[in-house]
Amino acid sequence: MPHVRSIGKENRGGENPVNTALIGGIGNVLLGDDSVGPYVVHRLESEYSFAQNVEVADLGTPALDLTHRIVGRESVILIDSVSTDDPPGTVLVYRKEDILSVMPAQRLDPHSPALSECLLAAEMLGASPKNVLLVGIVSEQFEPGCPLSESVSQAVDKAIAAVLDELSRLGFLFEKRQQPVASGMWWTEQPALAPFTYS
Repeated sequence: MPHVRSIGKENRGGENPVNTALIGGIGNVLLGDDSVGPYVVHRLESEYSFAQNVEVADLGTPALDLTHRIVGRESVILIDSVSTDDPPGTVLVYRKEDILSVMPAQRLDPHSPALSECLLAAEMLGASPKNVLLVGIVSEQFEPGCPLSESVSQAVDKAIAAVLDELSRLGFLFEKRQQPVASGMWWTEQPALAPFTYS
């Protein structure tokens, strides 16, 4: 992969800040389909390598503290479960103007990030991302201890493709690994996360 400068406020010539991107997965890994955001970013880290100016992160369940993760970024791509009238497993994409005009209905739980509020806060600080994409996967179930539903599992590859397409469009570098590395998805390896069966 070509060498890319590390993240910094400004290059030596005093030009614009180095172009940086954040790919963030949002969700609670212990609540069924709510874990799809973290699942996607761990798959991305396992199967692809990214330029130094691209950060891939499991953001957990942030609220307004998400602001400090997006301030100063050129581009932000977030992956999250969403609740809409579309069939479970549908992959939807929302751009910055969509989020700021009408925030899509997301997980109706206390951990739902206030993305629109975070973007507005970043705007007030004069450091809002220029490019924002929310990749939403319509969820089916949030049962504690359950894995991803079949419909959401089948949508993961499409969500990954949406993230990579956006990175390519924005000119960020990445490449597929010859061999995947350990995913770090500890929650998928726990016996308690196997589907529940009742006799």
